[in-house]
Amino acid sequence: MIEDPTTGALKPFDFNYLKGYVPELNRLKFNIDNIAFENPIDSSDMGPADWKRIVRIIENNYTRYDGFVILQGTDTMSYSASILSFMLENLTKPVILTGSQLPIGKMRTDGRENLITALEIAVDKDSDGNAIVPEVCIFFQNLLMRGNRTTKVNAENFNAFNSFNYPVLAEAGTHIKYEHHLIHHPDKSTPTQFHYDLNPNVTVLKIFPGISDNCIKAIFTNPYLKGVVLETFGAGNSPASSSFISILEEAINKGIVIVNVTQCAAGAVEIGRYQGGKALQTIGVLSGYDITTEVAVTKLMFLFGQGYSPEEVKERMQTSVAGEMTVE
Repeated sequence: MIEDPTTGALKPFDFNYLKGYVPELNRLKFNIDNIAFENPIDSSDMGPADWKRIVRIIENNYTRYDGFVILQGTDTMSYSASILSFMLENLTKPVILTGSQLPIGKMRTDGRENLITALEIAVDKDSDGNAIVPEVCIFFQNLLMRGNRTTKVNAENFNAFNSFNYPVLAEAGTHIKYEHHLIHHPDKSTPTQFHYDLNPNVTVLKIFPGISDNCIKAIFTNPYLKGVVLETFGAGNSPASSSFISILEEAINKGIVIVNVTQCAAGAVEIGRYQGGKALQTIGVLSGYDITTEVAVTKLMFLFGQGYSPEEVKERMQTSVAGEMTVE
């Protein structure tokens, strides 16, 4: 974003003028090309059409560049990083998302350092000439994180993102220290694949004390609904009332896939640990293990977009596709 000098309001930044605001880019010892959306948007307006445009740009330019850096607003960055980790299958080059908490025109903006270091990571290679980090990541406030493990946790401080259930892939200080054993590497026997089909007919149902059956029923009356991310308490616990369980069971019997994720920032779902969780497990609610809500939503979009049946989606939701979950 950039601040409007007249109104003081924040508006989308035209990235065609990026080097004017970050002249340090001219000092980097590699070539940088820039592609900007014709009409920049607020990240709150990001959606499937924009993710497809990004994937198309990367596919069209994949052989021409060593890596790709995506600049977007922070509010939906974890969603973008999560869905791109599925749409860009078997990556051999880095795709790094970054941005800033302070607008790019501000003196104290964190955007300059985030961008410069993200670019350096995007071109880093090992002694054999292979990309060091060939996966979708977020770089923010000196930390490189697997994109589909991140959540935005702070709206004010520079450390906007955290990866609660997976260690950081690298930390940038005077040098960039990579944790090589944590980085995902491609299968060199198969090519990179670019996927475009998404099905947005999924939703999130956050459980809270006193939630009414009527509100829950209203969600499941949508005839197009394919999947629901059920945000439960603690380690996957929920109300155990017969009416609540019956509503979910009826939906599952209609082919709607329901995935149980925890409302807690860190930790994992242990779906059979408490009575409420056991009831969910009995009717066929899936454990989301330690995935984030952002991953659960976007993975359902992706899997249903590929045309998989509900049973096939259930099977793949229980398997790590791009390092997004820990399944023991």
